[in-house]
Amino acid sequence: METLPLIAVLSLFTLGCVIVFAVLSKRKTEKRRHNPAVAKSSLATDSRGKGAVEAMDDK
Repeated sequence: METLPLIAVLSLFTLGCVIVFAVLSKRKTEKRRHNPAVAKSSLATDSRGKGAVEAMDDK
C-alpha cells in the first residue's frame, strides 16, 4: 500500500518534466523559425539549392 504514493509522485514528476521539455523545445523552435539568418531545411519547399529528394536521386 505504501508504493501507491511513490508511483503517483514519480508519474506526476515525469509528466511535469515532459511538459517543461516540450515548452522549452517549442520556444527554441519558434525563435529559430522566425530568425531570417538561419538556413532553411532542405525539406522546405522554399529552400535554396537541391532538396533532400533531389540530392538522393543524384546518387
